[in-house]
Amino acid sequence: MNEKVSKCAISRMNKKMPEHIDEKLLQFIWQFQYFNLQELCAVGGEEICIIHAGTFNKNQGPDFLHAQIKIGQTVLAGSLEIHCLTSQWDAHGHSDDENYNNVILHVVYLHDKTDSDPLIPVLELEPRISNGLLQKYRSLMMDQQPIHCSGNIAEINELVWMKWIERLVAERLTRKALDITKLLEQTKYHWEEVFWRLLARNFGSRVNGDAFEAIATSLPFNLLTKHRTQIHHLEALLLGQANLLRNDFSESYPRLLAREYFFLQKKYNLIPVATPVHFLRMRPGNFPSLRLAQLAMLLHQQDIFMDFFMKTEDLKSLRAFFNLTPNDFWLYHYMLDEPSSYKKKNLGKETIDNIIINTIIPFVFMYGQYHKDDHLKQKAVRLLNELDAEVNSVTKKFTQLGVPNRTAFHSQALYELLNQYCSAKKCLECSVGYQLLRKGIT
Repeated sequence: MNEKVSKCAISRMNKKMPEHIDEKLLQFIWQFQYFNLQELCAVGGEEICIIHAGTFNKNQGPDFLHAQIKIGQTVLAGSLEIHCLTSQWDAHGHSDDENYNNVILHVVYLHDKTDSDPLIPVLELEPRISNGLLQKYRSLMMDQQPIHCSGNIAEINELVWMKWIERLVAERLTRKALDITKLLEQTKYHWEEVFWRLLARNFGSRVNGDAFEAIATSLPFNLLTKHRTQIHHLEALLLGQANLLRNDFSESYPRLLAREYFFLQKKYNLIPVATPVHFLRMRPGNFPSLRLAQLAMLLHQQDIFMDFFMKTEDLKSLRAFFNLTPNDFWLYHYMLDEPSSYKKKNLGKETIDNIIINTIIPFVFMYGQYHKDDHLKQKAVRLLNELDAEVNSVTKKFTQLGVPNRTAFHSQALYELLNQYCSAKKCLECSVGYQLLRKGIT
């Protein structure tokens, strides 16, 4: 046995599989060829030359497709499969799966089988991977902080951040567009109906979003437009469907709303929603009773909904659209039958911007995507860049680490990063994680 073969045939019996090594890491290492490529050989001693590493396969079947390698003097084209251990080939049932008949190379971290002549050539990566890369990956996976790279994130240069943030925003808008598409399919592409449900959900905020969307679903937009000129009809419908109207009010206006609702409920066969609205631990300005009254006034005052947002270009006009005050009863109330001191109950700037960010912009983007209108898609992105940055517990996690948050464009990217990457520990798919792991290669 020559020297090359002897190097490849070192005993593996005493080696153990590190806990932090997984197939995702090995796929990452193979995809970017982050291992020592010098003097490659299979576990049987055959020399290996990688001509093409293959294309990563995110669907069923082998991990990499359309690969090309040279073993000895023979050139092979086909698929590659990645495992932590050679024995996982049989454990995963690949021997009996015809999808794996075209595999030309089995890439593993450790070769744990005693077969002297495996049917498929096996390449062991363990002695070829940098310890620095493995240690960096382990530190990311073992980190208990919400942002696993919090100790190293400041090392990433601004150019990398700029490109990554652009991609994150694109992913977020595309993902939200898919959610809107599902609603469109449910409503047989009734755009106004979908917009109404999304808008109502946003008015409910995080706490009451589900309940408000259920209320909007129970009150079709076409039904509400029939009563648009009567504000007390709109309030009765919204508050009644929220189970906030009853027969024992002491004040005259709540009693009026209750009478109107019970009449309309019988007329339209309405069933109040089962999802309750919540008041506990909320500021009075966010009480669901007040938010529903504001939503009713929006329906009452604004004849054009969706069309307005498609045509309006400037942020000032969009904000003005939501600058409304509910009817006079609410000047002295946050809740029905509970008077309070006088105060105008306009939507605040932060609330309006939140509605624009989380309802208007995704809807405009989706509409542009569906109709292949690049101007609308670009407008959605432009508005995010014009809106002030969101400052909350999520964005603060990043700004405290030195990550920029200058506009809503940045804020939305940080939401996407935390929720879709950090929380799921997808460091290998993150540009930040990618850069940090590269630094671990020696």
